[in-house]
Amino acid sequence: MEMLKSVIRDIPDFPKEGIIFKDITPLLSNPSSFQKAIDILKDRYKNKKIDRVVGIEARGFVFASALAYALGCGMVMVR
Repeated sequence: MEMLKSVIRDIPDFPKEGIIFKDITPLLSNPSSFQKAIDILKDRYKNKKIDRVVGIEARGFVFASALAYALGCGMVMVR
């Protein structure tokens, strides 16, 4: 988990002062980091009876689709 935290960049004062934006681009662009993130989620939910993973907005779509594939289930996008 610490390895994943280390590849997520903090961007201070974005989109406005006082907010720290978490940039996951480095995690997504590194195949081993992205795979590790999905493996952690898959291990958490693999013994549950899940037939759909719901992805919320932009970044959620990326993780939900990969997780749904790993779990062998469907995926629903929500905006």
